[in-house]
Amino acid sequence: MKKIYIISALLAAFSMQAQFTVTIQTPPDFKDQDAILYTLNGSKDIIVSKEQSKNNTWTFKYPKNYMGMMKVYFPSSNNTFNFISENKNVSVKLETQTNKIKNVIYLDEANEIMSKIQEGSQKKELILPALSQIKDYYKDDTEFGKALKAEINRLSGSADGVDQAKHPFISYYNSNYSKFLSNDKKASLDDMINFIDKSNDMLETSSLLRPILVAYLYTGGNTNFSASVDKLLDKLKVETPRGQTVLSELIDIFSVYEMNEYKDKYLNLAKNLKCTITDRLATTLKSNANVELGATFPNNKFQSPVNTTAKSLYDIKADKKIIVFWSSTCSHCENELPQLLAKYNDLKAKNIQVVGLSLDVDKDSYSKKITAFPWVNDSELRGWNSSYVDTYNVHATPTYFILDANNKIINKPDHVGDVLEYFKLK
Repeated sequence: MKKIYIISALLAAFSMQAQFTVTIQTPPDFKDQDAILYTLNGSKDIIVSKEQSKNNTWTFKYPKNYMGMMKVYFPSSNNTFNFISENKNVSVKLETQTNKIKNVIYLDEANEIMSKIQEGSQKKELILPALSQIKDYYKDDTEFGKALKAEINRLSGSADGVDQAKHPFISYYNSNYSKFLSNDKKASLDDMINFIDKSNDMLETSSLLRPILVAYLYTGGNTNFSASVDKLLDKLKVETPRGQTVLSELIDIFSVYEMNEYKDKYLNLAKNLKCTITDRLATTLKSNANVELGATFPNNKFQSPVNTTAKSLYDIKADKKIIVFWSSTCSHCENELPQLLAKYNDLKAKNIQVVGLSLDVDKDSYSKKITAFPWVNDSELRGWNSSYVDTYNVHATPTYFILDANNKIINKPDHVGDVLEYFKLK
């Protein structure tokens, strides 16, 4: 009995030690009450918990070890900010204006260091080349010339001085970003395979996995994607948790770049796995299954629909429906939707209804744009945080689906021209 007590006490002590808190403070005029904390798995945000404000302060308790990227999302105002955890308490103060985040002040050491490093990296990538070019036009002994030289030297410096023992995630992130994703990277395909295979769990939580996979696909002018992917998955063993996460990421990458031949190949591989499927891969499978040809398009309960009294997508009765996911800030939408508008009366005459589901964030921009569109319009005004993204496997705008009278998917056009050609209106 004494041994059991001691073991229980040790486990309890470990649990308390592993727990850390995330505390966010905002000004009194910030109106949001709810905030949601997320961790990261590959490129997917994972909901941890939802908390309410107490005197404009949110406190999240995380009950286990976690090193990696996190984010907090305020759904009412669609505000988001990112930070890191090194399994230590995180403290953040937000400066806001008209209920929008204007500045993030990190009060803990790890995030303060990470913020400065990333700011420096951005300046090094975007500003340093320009400063180096204009340096030739100023003499070194002038006041501006001296300042220019000092800034060039500062931005040219390295961020390798981070204490790895004290800040393991920062060291992991920056060293591997530099090795695999910087402009002067020289990593080979085998280097990338070995890294993805041997890396610790911070690979999934670092946000590095997807860009490294994209880099892997295109390294050395590679055009044989199947051979590269097969080699990687064979090394990882696709049945393992990491193998399934990588497989899920690759399916999404092929969806984003409209590489449907490869997407279908590896989607079928995922469907035929005989092992226990991870939550990450299960989400990818479900999202794709929702929008397969012949599948019943999932219903959507409207938030603030325009040009209809319908409460949901299924309430709209028509011989055919054209569903378009779009945004007022999307340049391709700016080009394509007017073409749909020009044929709208012809579509309506055939009892074909258009439903626009917007991935906008800004209400004014969205409201102004839809005044020109006579079809059914709705938006959650949450951008890429919208439920549409996972439910309908949306990776880009515009994205089109054509449904029959029973809401079955009968066509998935790539562009508006394909939509009009399907209905013989081109």
